[in-house]
Amino acid sequence: MDWQALWLSIKLSCVTVIILIPFAILASRFLAYHNFTGKSWVEALIMVPLVLPPTVIGYYLLVGLGSQSWLGRFLEQVLGQQLVFHFSGLVVASIIVNIPFAIQPIQRAFESVPQEVRDAAACCGMSPLKILFKIELPLVWPGVLTALVLCFSHVLGEFGVVLMMGGNIAGETKTVAISIYDSVQAFDFASAGQMSLVLLLFAITVLALTTSMSRRLGRAHGSRHS
Repeated sequence: MDWQALWLSIKLSCVTVIILIPFAILASRFLAYHNFTGKSWVEALIMVPLVLPPTVIGYYLLVGLGSQSWLGRFLEQVLGQQLVFHFSGLVVASIIVNIPFAIQPIQRAFESVPQEVRDAAACCGMSPLKILFKIELPLVWPGVLTALVLCFSHVLGEFGVVLMMGGNIAGETKTVAISIYDSVQAFDFASAGQMSLVLLLFAITVLALTTSMSRRLGRAHGSRHS
């Protein structure tokens, strides 16, 4: 078992979720409650990572953020290090790839909040920020939980975009998915099978717990309004 690679994958998942979920909540709320010209194009752009191969996204990130591009050179001057072949580059790549997994379930949850509830809260003098934290977030929590679990699990198993953006540097960019690939390449099927089993059991456990928690939250919400 490559514990270093597993720990790096968990660290990458945690950092990605911490950065992405708050942004996804704000973006999802805006998309759910506002109609504007070009909205369908914005939503289509958000969903692009679902249909593009991860290696294609990784290629564009590698070219766009590499030292040969103006953006890559600018970020290197600001941050003091290059993003490509570095853990910070993996974070950027993971955030971009997981945007649809974060926004879609939260947006659907916001869209299910009745307009009358928000109007009543506004009539009571609640500010938009207070409505978000006191009214909307408790109602859309199942969607937020789903987004969190999907993003965390997806980052944990990312391969193509991680390999393109970060390469295979032990302790820096070598995730558990890349470690599994290396083990297979070396005909070490025992190690590959062990790491694959850990990811499989984790995925099943997390999805089962998420489904159970979502049902409980739904029943609790239903009982409060019955």
